[in-house]
Amino acid sequence: MHQLSPQEALFKLNASLQGLSEREAQERYKQYGPNELIHEEESKWRLFLKQFTSSFNLILMIAGLLAFFLGDMKDGVVVYGIVVINGLIGFYHELKAQASVRALKEMTSPKVKVIREGREKEVDIKELVPGDMVLLSEGDVVPADIRLVDASGLLVDEVVLTGESFPIEKSADVVLPEDTPIYQRSNCLYRGTTILRGKALGVVFATGNNTQIGQIAKKMQEKTPPSPLTKALENFGKKWIVVLLIILSFLVLIGVLQGREPKNLMFFAVAQLVSAVPEGLPVVVTIALVVGALRLAREKVLVKHLPAVETLGSATYICSDKTGTITLGKLRVEEYVSYDRLRLFLASALCNDATEKGGDPLEVALLEWLERERVNWKFLRKVHTRLWEHPFDTKRRLMAVIVSSGEGLHLYIKGALESLALLCDKELPEDVWKHHDMMAEKGLRVLAFGYARLEEIPKSIEDAKAKIVGLVGFLDPPKEGVKSAVETAREAGIRIIMITGDNVLTAKTVAKMVGIHWEGSLCIEGKDMEKLSDEELYHLLKRVSVVARATPEDKYRIVKVLQSKGEIVAVSGDGVNDVPALRVADLGIAMASGSQAAKDASKMVILDNNLAIIVNAIRRGRLITKNISKVIVYLLSTNAFEITYNSLALINGLPLPLYATQILWINLVTDSVQDKTYPFTHYEGNPMKEKPRHPEKAFTGKEVFLKVLYNGLIMGVAHYFLFKYLLAIYPYETALSISFTSAVISQWAVGIQEIGESPFFKNPFQYLKLNPYIYLGISIGLLLQSLVVFVVPQYLHAVHLSVEELYYAVLVPVLTFLAIEVRKWMLYIYKACPTERIFLKR
Repeated sequence: MHQLSPQEALFKLNASLQGLSEREAQERYKQYGPNELIHEEESKWRLFLKQFTSSFNLILMIAGLLAFFLGDMKDGVVVYGIVVINGLIGFYHELKAQASVRALKEMTSPKVKVIREGREKEVDIKELVPGDMVLLSEGDVVPADIRLVDASGLLVDEVVLTGESFPIEKSADVVLPEDTPIYQRSNCLYRGTTILRGKALGVVFATGNNTQIGQIAKKMQEKTPPSPLTKALENFGKKWIVVLLIILSFLVLIGVLQGREPKNLMFFAVAQLVSAVPEGLPVVVTIALVVGALRLAREKVLVKHLPAVETLGSATYICSDKTGTITLGKLRVEEYVSYDRLRLFLASALCNDATEKGGDPLEVALLEWLERERVNWKFLRKVHTRLWEHPFDTKRRLMAVIVSSGEGLHLYIKGALESLALLCDKELPEDVWKHHDMMAEKGLRVLAFGYARLEEIPKSIEDAKAKIVGLVGFLDPPKEGVKSAVETAREAGIRIIMITGDNVLTAKTVAKMVGIHWEGSLCIEGKDMEKLSDEELYHLLKRVSVVARATPEDKYRIVKVLQSKGEIVAVSGDGVNDVPALRVADLGIAMASGSQAAKDASKMVILDNNLAIIVNAIRRGRLITKNISKVIVYLLSTNAFEITYNSLALINGLPLPLYATQILWINLVTDSVQDKTYPFTHYEGNPMKEKPRHPEKAFTGKEVFLKVLYNGLIMGVAHYFLFKYLLAIYPYETALSISFTSAVISQWAVGIQEIGESPFFKNPFQYLKLNPYIYLGISIGLLLQSLVVFVVPQYLHAVHLSVEELYYAVLVPVLTFLAIEVRKWMLYIYKACPTERIFLKR
């Protein structure tokens, strides 16, 4: 509608200034439906069932069934308890996500003034239809998308829709090109925005889901992507179960060909499968995420979706809003030039409608500036009586007042320098345009102020002549701590792109102040992206630091393009315009002071609206990522050991070195008491000095695979030769008991070594402080293992062991501990010697 004149818009909508008839309004209501945001919601039953369809959950359920089949009720109950708890948590967050669209419905007041059949009346907002004539004034929330027919001094806050931090002047008489972006459509009002000043009469042209906010709501229904951790574990689960089934099937086949008892072989295979599926991993991951969430809460970050805690540590891009996150979200006088200091102060105080309670953000900023300059503006208003005023005029872009102080009449005026220059009866101050342009190039919004002494009140503003007394530049200033946070993020290998609805100069200025924009980086407008393919846009974004005049669709597309190339994207925002991007981002971060819709669409809410809080949260997220990676290495190492050990013995015709029940017991006294302590491990070094690691690499990548393979082979091969030797000197029952005890202690050794990346003997005392809780877990395991070996060995096919026999039980654990220590020292020397590393690569 912005491309049509008011008369053309009325004609196209078959409407008039007299408004619709009640009958016509009812017909259109039937045709267009209620003026509310309607969306289809997935049934709660389907949402609930969907939580249990992931491959990892299916693996766990199979493992639980097998545990019940073996008579292990405890493991079965634990496994199914994990599945149900995880499912309920996921179900809860799905329901919360559905609430994000509903929150948009509450953004407008329930009643609105309309003209119908030539009379003014109030109707429910949901009853508005295209063609309705709507009356709006200061403080009203716009109830639908409206083409202005008449407007007087209209100023609108559109930050929730466009992100523009400055109020927008609106005019009914303007006709704009069809391709005018939404933030420049000065002749239209959009649902959810707020009238700050003035009055308006307009015709409704879009309601409900056809409004701009309605289009945003449609994108909100897009499914939020699973967290990187969830995707990594999902892929790992599928691969791991396939590997296990192949190996165990192969072992059973060999055993049958060797003439072993099929029933015993199947019993062994099932026990090995139950043990090898790391059913404790989801519990440990949940503990790690909960611990992280609690720590983040103390740092003013509220986590709504637990996997989001880990996503922080993997983030490669932060697409940050400007207003309220990087800046204060509050205008401030940044700079001024005075040609008559006294008159400039008087004009700022008297040609101003703001009060202590609020008003136009620009005028409020002027009062705060006067207070900083120790000017008593309240006193000035008392001694100067306002006799006449010319309200802010969007056409002339100025406001003027005439006051009396007992010394005659005084005209004070403020507005655009272009407007005030036309009213000057004398030459402009020297270099006024130079000063104006210098401020504008810094991204400041510049107001000019004028003064004149009058003999009488003029008939119109055109008759008033004034002189320029000063210029004032406004800026939404950066928050404290943001600049250092940006530098920290850069050192951590995280790119920050500031995406805002503000103009290019303002956005670029703020970005420079905080270090987001630097020499060589690009600052583009949203419209610059339209002609680029996704591939071209991705390569451009690698150099972009600021995207100005961005629409919700632009922000949404940026996130999707980055994700398509494997980037992990965190998005911050507080307005409805941010919702589509928040919804599809790997991590949506809303501001506590933002709209409810933004908070509902996000996975995390920060209580202190500051980019520094987000960067600090990333530090915490990296610690959690590292700890989850460590526990994965530990759990898979112990599983790889058991499979290697049993495979070597079975293939070479030896008796099984571990009974099925012993395998399950080992799982209890090692994994179950050690892995739960990993989330409490402290970080070694500075996490923000490292580059972000993709979750696939951090959790199941080459480095993890090599560690698991090394640990598993060392333990498996060493135990095989030990068991073979023991069979030659001891009865099978004794060799089995030594093997059983050695396997337990070896896994404790691996647990201690894998809590830290640095070598144990580099600084043993510091290493022990990394995680004191793991030694408590080992103590519990030691107590349980001692009970079995010395009190009730018969229940687990074991016998009492002498002191001499116990020496053999600690031989391989010591070897395992030292072997991992050697691996760590080699890696430490490799990382500490870059010169040698470069030489080796050549």
